[in-house]
Amino acid sequence: MEDVIHMESRSKLSKVLLYQNVGFLVIISLGFLDELTRLSWLLFGEAGWEFRKSTLGMLMVLAVWFLVSMSTRRILDRLRYLEKFMRVCAWCHDIDYKGQWMPLERFLQQGFDTPTTHGICPKCLAEQKAAIERGRQAKAQAALKTVSS
Repeated sequence: MEDVIHMESRSKLSKVLLYQNVGFLVIISLGFLDELTRLSWLLFGEAGWEFRKSTLGMLMVLAVWFLVSMSTRRILDRLRYLEKFMRVCAWCHDIDYKGQWMPLERFLQQGFDTPTTHGICPKCLAEQKAAIERGRQAKAQAALKTVSS
C-alpha cells in the first residue's frame, strides 16, 4: 500500500515537470511561429526579421527554462525526501505508520529505521480542542462576572 502511495506521489510530481516542460516548449514554438509568419509585423507593424534579436530571445527563453527546471527538480527532490518522514504526535508521541497511530514503544520494538517528524494524532487533537474550548468558556464566564459586578 505504501509503495502505491509513493508511486502516486511520484507520478504527480513527474506531472509537474511534464507540464512545466510542455509550457516552455509552447513558448518556444510560439516564438518560432511568430518569426516564421512575421505575426508581430502584421499586428504591430514592427520592422522585418532580425536574426540576432530573435536568436537572443530564444536563448533567453532557454536559459530561463534551464534555471526554472533545475529549481523545480531541487524542490521536488526535497519534497520526496520530506515525504519519507514519519509523523510523531507532539503530545503523546504516537507514531503514524501506514495510516495507523501506534505508541512509540511498539513502533520501536518493530525495529524500523525511519526518520521522524512531529504531527498530532486524532485523539490528542480532540483533547487539545476540548482544552481550548474549556479555556474560552472559562474566560467568557470570568468576563461576565466582572461585567455584572
